[in-house]
Amino acid sequence: METRKVQVTGGSTYTVSIPKTWANDNDVSAGSTVEFYPEGDSLFMTPVGGDDQTEGTLDITNLEGTELIRAVMTMYVSGFDVIILESGRITNDQRGMIREATQSLVGLEVLEETKDEIVIRDLLDSSELSIHNAVTRMRLIAASMLEDALLALRDLDRDLAHDVIQRDDDVDRLWMVVSRIFRATLRTPKASEELGLPREVCFDYHSSARQLERIGDHATKIAHLTLEIDQEVPEDVVVAIEELHEEVVSVIDGGMDALFTDDSEEATRLANDVREQVREIDQTARGIDELLRELDPAHAQLVGLIVDSVSRTADYGGNIAETALQKAAPSP
Repeated sequence: METRKVQVTGGSTYTVSIPKTWANDNDVSAGSTVEFYPEGDSLFMTPVGGDDQTEGTLDITNLEGTELIRAVMTMYVSGFDVIILESGRITNDQRGMIREATQSLVGLEVLEETKDEIVIRDLLDSSELSIHNAVTRMRLIAASMLEDALLALRDLDRDLAHDVIQRDDDVDRLWMVVSRIFRATLRTPKASEELGLPREVCFDYHSSARQLERIGDHATKIAHLTLEIDQEVPEDVVVAIEELHEEVVSVIDGGMDALFTDDSEEATRLANDVREQVREIDQTARGIDELLRELDPAHAQLVGLIVDSVSRTADYGGNIAETALQKAAPSP
């Protein structure tokens, strides 16, 4: 850490020198222009670049299958606008995996392809992305997935179960967008200013989006389990699970409402109500477990796993409420 004294020039302008090492590392010299971003009692300074596009290169020679897909996703989330994938010779299998990764991410398109290089570019303007809208969309999709997964269970509707499984890709795609936006706010204060949100709020949204992504995962798990069930679930068990679901929806909605409100008192009230509801849901789930004792072991195990997934989604709603409480707390 270095310190500098603030001086006054011209009687009205405050000036302060900047460390020479930092200036050299960031190509700042006499005549350069820098940008200032106020945030609370802090002031961030960054050099003005000629091109905001960030480019990254990755050697994919030894990457195959899901490992290659994960590598492309990592480059995307890290914030690269142009991703160059290189190898001595890119195989057909690798090209297929790269296309699959590109199609699963918002805004990415393959621009160039040669035998040893593939160039991918993010065509979206990052300044037009909204982390609030992305999280809101995740909330709607995850909630509808959970509802439809339980409808599929009631009717043993295999088509609806498959549809729920496919929709998980939409939640994952939005989760990647939220992660990319959040990491951008950590990297540069300009991203936070363009969003119009403090970085702490972006962190709260990112944490909550992770919980919504897990809710989508459990809805998908319920759909997969439903596909394994070959006999109708007793009506009393179905009704009990639907009542549990209603309580879970109340928890998730309460947690998200607490997160999105700008009224600290209202957020605190909503979040504390949610925490109480989560405790009650644990008791409801235990009551369903008692009903499952009447089923044959194999059937009871599958339905029991579904009950567990439904109750776990309440825990994730409770985690969102905890995040809302932290967001509503006074800043130190």
